[in-house]
Amino acid sequence: MEQVNALLEQFGFDWPKFIAQIILFLIVYGVLSKFAFGPIITMLEERRRRIEEGQLNAEKIKQQLAEAEQRYSELLQKANTEAQALIEEARKSSAAITEKQLQDAIRDAEGIIARAHQDIEVERHRMVADVKKEMIGLVVNTTAKVTGKVLTPEDQKRLNEETAAQLAA
Repeated sequence: MEQVNALLEQFGFDWPKFIAQIILFLIVYGVLSKFAFGPIITMLEERRRRIEEGQLNAEKIKQQLAEAEQRYSELLQKANTEAQALIEEARKSSAAITEKQLQDAIRDAEGIIARAHQDIEVERHRMVADVKKEMIGLVVNTTAKVTGKVLTPEDQKRLNEETAAQLAA
């Protein structure tokens, strides 16, 4: 043991100082444990708990985001389906309206053509009647000039009837 004491003296080891340092170390350790380590450990534990909560919240948010994306996709698909149905309905409605308008236009055009034919027929009959009158008048005048005498009303009536019969044939 003397060798150990000699070695310790050679390094400047002193038992009373060593024991004082151990006591001071234990006092500092006790004070730090009570006032520093406790709050630090509590703070570290609180931080660890917050990190775990953050990770759990991140997982929940990730799951909610996936659900929201799925709902968004479903809503988008539903909206697209409804939009296609509306477009198809609009096309059918447009075709029906176009067909109805076309039929109305054809009906109106046929009515206009029928009225025009009627108007033309009425006008033709009126013109034929006017031409007959003029022809009868010309025949009477010509006959009067050719014969050189004034025609009696009976002669004019007879000539009118003959001329009308010839024009009608």
